[in-house]
Amino acid sequence: MPKPQTSAITSLPTSPDDERRARMIKYAAAMGVRMICIGACFVTPGWWMLIPALGAIVLPYFAVIAANTVVNTGRTAVERPGALLPLRDDPFSSGRA
Repeated sequence: MPKPQTSAITSLPTSPDDERRARMIKYAAAMGVRMICIGACFVTPGWWMLIPALGAIVLPYFAVIAANTVVNTGRTAVERPGALLPLRDDPFSSGRA
């Protein structure tokens, strides 16, 4: 008798909650860098102030793009657990009356 195939939990895609949490962390990190850029605008003298100001202006666009990008792992089908697979033919599905 063949041993039933075990399913791997790694074949499952990332849960929506975990994916959403990862995207929120990316967004919060980018907004933290933006706050540092805004603070640097107050202490940077002269024309050098344009560098952190440009970061504070442009960074939200890239943060939103990064936060809205859903990572597709390329897995299309989830493996079925071996316990749910039929071990013998079903007499009702074979076409016999």
